[in-house]
Amino acid sequence: MDKTSRDVIARLVGFDTVSRHSNMALIDWVRNYLAGLGVESRLVPNEDGSKANLYATIGPMAEGGVVLSGHTDVVPVDGQAWDTDPFTLVERDGKLYGRGTADMKSFSAIALALVPEMLAANLKRPIHLALSYDEEIGCFGAPFMIQRMVQELPPVGAVIVGEPTSMGVVLAHKGCYALRTTVTGHEVHSSQVNRGVSAVMVAARLATFVADMMAENKAAADPASPFDPPYTTLHVGTINGGTALNIMAKRCDFLWDIRTVTGDDWRTYLNRFQAFCDTLLPEMSAISPDCGIVTEVLAGAPGLAPDPQGRAAQLVHALTGRNDTTVVAYGAEAGQFQEAGYSTVMCGPGSIDQAHQANEFIEIDQVTACERFLRGLITRLSA
Repeated sequence: MDKTSRDVIARLVGFDTVSRHSNMALIDWVRNYLAGLGVESRLVPNEDGSKANLYATIGPMAEGGVVLSGHTDVVPVDGQAWDTDPFTLVERDGKLYGRGTADMKSFSAIALALVPEMLAANLKRPIHLALSYDEEIGCFGAPFMIQRMVQELPPVGAVIVGEPTSMGVVLAHKGCYALRTTVTGHEVHSSQVNRGVSAVMVAARLATFVADMMAENKAAADPASPFDPPYTTLHVGTINGGTALNIMAKRCDFLWDIRTVTGDDWRTYLNRFQAFCDTLLPEMSAISPDCGIVTEVLAGAPGLAPDPQGRAAQLVHALTGRNDTTVVAYGAEAGQFQEAGYSTVMCGPGSIDQAHQANEFIEIDQVTACERFLRGLITRLSA
């Protein structure tokens, strides 16, 4: 029996695929669902097999197909005041509530629900479905899948990443890079500050330097930039260190990120940061040679650069009937597809305003609009 979009949204929301958990139950369900329709899918697992990407082709193995991309993981619900079970779809007042309804299981679910229509349409050019893992914590999964797709699929005409854009056409997103800096100091009693190095106080100076770099960007921001805010941002999210009030801290670490506008290189900021660290190290080492500052890059995803005349943009404009475009400050796997040579845009149902929130929802009208959009794509690829 064919499934409606609501059926599949309910099924995908029902899988607790918070990034710290496996997504294999969802992937296995999708794989079995597609196999039941006669569609073969391919898995690209992570190293220990606890997670996997999945991609599948509907239609002929021909050039000029379109990739519909979505991530399977969702953000945690810990500490959020939900009115209902986050992993049970609830319909109320023209909205579907549940974790991932907006970000971004609905797009993938709608595409899956329409696979029978894709099969019946005698596609001349294929539709490739692509589901990735660990997007929410750094876009870790998609690059391995993209690499395989480049190797194994015919040349692709366009990639549509179904992030929640209210079915608007998003041509660009910021790059996003996550870093951890660890400061090692030298413990002594706090009455003997001349004999010790406080890792907490050094980390505080470094965090302030990060803020100063962003302040420079804000002051020099291009008012014509479409991004909000219109500059590269730098932000310290967590900081941990120290043992007691009267002990100079031996260790302190903090997590920070860099979100770049188009044309800005994140490494410029990392290099400036490391150069500032180098100015602090001699004084620290003079107290103890064990002191140090180490920065690790934990994750990184390139931004999506605007390509208004690209095949993906022209296709999505035609399918939506909209000429307006926008950009977003959050990151996604769209930049990774573009980096691999694919013409890429973002367009999907739901609003980013509901993403990551308690009582996350998508309006049913957005589901209907996405169905209409994808049916238009089916028609176009059948001609």
